[in-house]
Amino acid sequence: MLLLGAAVLRPWAVGPGGQSGAAAEEIGGGGSARDAKTARSGGDSPVRVPVPGAEDDAEGAGGGSAGAGSGKLTGIAAKPSSAWVNSTAEKTGIPARVLAAYAGAELAVKRETPACGLDWATLAGIGEVESAHGTLAGGEIRSNGKQQPAIFGIPLNGVTTEHIPDTDGGSLDGDPQFDRALGPMQLIPETWQRFAADGNLDGKTDPQQIDDAALTAARYLCTDGHDLRTPAGWIQAVADYNNTADYNNRVAEAANSYRQRAAA
Repeated sequence: MLLLGAAVLRPWAVGPGGQSGAAAEEIGGGGSARDAKTARSGGDSPVRVPVPGAEDDAEGAGGGSAGAGSGKLTGIAAKPSSAWVNSTAEKTGIPARVLAAYAGAELAVKRETPACGLDWATLAGIGEVESAHGTLAGGEIRSNGKQQPAIFGIPLNGVTTEHIPDTDGGSLDGDPQFDRALGPMQLIPETWQRFAADGNLDGKTDPQQIDDAALTAARYLCTDGHDLRTPAGWIQAVADYNNTADYNNRVAEAANSYRQRAAA
């Protein structure tokens, strides 16, 4: 979801893989980081926590289940080890069904765009900031990955947001005048129409379905050639998603907290 304005990154902003410091002083100008500097290493920052594949589970690669009552998973949610998903969900507090989508999206783009270096914790940081993993205002993501009730952002009418006139005829967001951010990952219709992915392999692309939303967000973050394993690349990619320093810092804080808890 896009907000107005450029701002200065606080020096404690933490990027990927435990790097901290001011990797860029200012975010602005079409979602790019400017005046890049060498980031200071964060001595007590978390390391990345790799996602084992489903083939590492005892049941093999046929797809496990994440979370009680979730049933058999398909698409990207079946890619990560269900044992890892359930253990990491308990450590982090991320709902297991949602974490399966984040981790599966990491594994999918790792194969598609290995130079991107996106990890599940970055997606989880975005999901936390955008919708509290779909639990905003009492909502939930169900075992089939569907957001209930559907989440729509405020109209992007230029008052406190970017000015984004309607691009979808209201077909995705129900608003024929202005675009609104969609679903648990809060992607705008224009972005959705460009990058929409069928993460659960049901033949549809639905911004209110977490597998579709997580994979779409992952592909969007990886589209401009940023290396999210570097502080500057991570900041640039997140700036493409939302171009404010406050947003960067909130996502970074959440992502690194999840890495720390997952590694414990």
